Amino acid sequence: MKFLCIYKPAKKEGTPPTQQEMEPMGKLIEEWTKSGVLLATEGCLPTSLGARVRQSNGKITVKDGPFTESKEIVGAFALIRVNSKEEAVERTKTFLSLAGDGETEIRQVWE
Repeated sequence: MKFLCIYKPAKKEGTPPTQQEMEPMGKLIEEWTKSGVLLATEGCLPTSLGARVRQSNGKITVKDGPFTESKEIVGAFALIRVNSKEEAVERTKTFLSLAGDGETEIRQVWE
């Protein structure tokens, strides 16, 4: 089963991880990649560089960033392959223990 894990950090948007945070995260990424669990992962740049495209009643609007609702800002994502939602939750707990305060939404991906 594949799951998309969408990380929303509690840190101020655009705050890069420290070297102390990167080292254990790098080890986790390497371990999960080698085991076949981690299929893809990336951090996101600040919303000031992005846009939101919306369609409503057939009309498309584009809103350039930055976006103000910081609790809704996606800081990074990971695409993982695991055996169950429960395993995805456990792996997300491990990730958050390294990433720090924030929230990760876990969504199963159609296969």
